[in-house]
Amino acid sequence: MFNKAPSITITDEEFRLIREFIRDHSGIYFDDDSKKMLEKRLNRRLLAHNIYSFRDYYRYLLYDSKRDEEISAIMDILTVNETYFFREKNQLKAFKEEILPELKERNMKRKRLKILSAGCSTGEEPYTIGILIKESGLFHDWDVEIIGSDINRRVLTVARQGIYGQHSFRGTEKYYINKYFDPVDDGRYRIKDEIKKLVFFSNLNLIESDKLAFLGPVDTIFCRNVLIYFDIPSRKKVIDGFYRILKYGGYLLLGHAESLINISTDFILKHLRNDLVYQKPLKGEH
Repeated sequence: MFNKAPSITITDEEFRLIREFIRDHSGIYFDDDSKKMLEKRLNRRLLAHNIYSFRDYYRYLLYDSKRDEEISAIMDILTVNETYFFREKNQLKAFKEEILPELKERNMKRKRLKILSAGCSTGEEPYTIGILIKESGLFHDWDVEIIGSDINRRVLTVARQGIYGQHSFRGTEKYYINKYFDPVDDGRYRIKDEIKKLVFFSNLNLIESDKLAFLGPVDTIFCRNVLIYFDIPSRKKVIDGFYRILKYGGYLLLGHAESLINISTDFILKHLRNDLVYQKPLKGEH
């Protein structure tokens, strides 16, 4: 019989140090109730490096030459990646029927459309955006670019493959599956190239505003159910970064459980027919 690897216990002080390290790096904040979860998930990382205390692991994160690789591994095991196609349909309806026609009108001279899907996980959201842009019929001869970003490299590998099982289609009408996906095996489907070629995936830490700036200017940002994992200062930093890269009149679409209350007064809360969204004011409007 094999002996089970020993479980390494994290002290309150070690938890505080590592929690703050993760927050400072990524903006993701773990409250006191997350101590056991953090301990359990990080145990495998300590054992992988033959480290037998969280204080020594903290030193490893601070000083080891491979610390960047380790931080990336932490993000892979600590971030939540629950998503599916056509999530939050009212908001998507507002995007297709109200926002896209407005963006076409505003960008007619350059015929260029650029969308950011921040915290895109395994790619269902940016591919959904691509499908909606195709379905709108408004951008046939345009330069359309959709950027899907995430801090988790593992999920981006899945996103780039573009192959999904039934769980990803629980909110998807058969019409879209038949039109924009090809069956592969075991009930899985691959996104068709006409949509895949619109989407570019990037590993991005949202609180690194200098790297975020390289993506802009963009017409619309989707950042849904991402900020709920950040503390208030990190949320403010991310939203400030979004404001800088959004074009004037551009839109910010958050999850329905999220708002900019106590975060930012730079955006207008706009009442569309199908949903409430945030908009960067046009010049002179604020």
